[in-house]
Amino acid sequence: MLETASALPTVYFVGGYPACTREVAMYRRQPSADAVEWVDVAHCGAAALGADLIREAAMARLHLRRIDVSLIGGAQAFTSLWRLLPRSAWLGRALGAGPGLLVLETGYRIFLVARRGWLTA
Repeated sequence: MLETASALPTVYFVGGYPACTREVAMYRRQPSADAVEWVDVAHCGAAALGADLIREAAMARLHLRRIDVSLIGGAQAFTSLWRLLPRSAWLGRALGAGPGLLVLETGYRIFLVARRGWLTA
């Protein structure tokens, strides 16, 4: 666990993966994106990840560190990110809990399995 809270929520993404790079670029063009720290886990030092996030886990799925230093991943990280950005805040609120979050997490896990095949092809 990190000892101090960051001034900004932090998104950990895989910049070496084209689909992820495109998606993060879209998020970064949105209003309020400068209120989020963006860390490319493929090109950052270990210190940028914090003590509780190892590179292998960071490379496996999207993570978001909240300003209270708690770390979340997968669909929960996406919906939290969406709530931070005005254009998608409604979607994050609508799908960030209950059945919506379960469906998103299931879909994301299926995507991650398919992505492994794309990376090795």
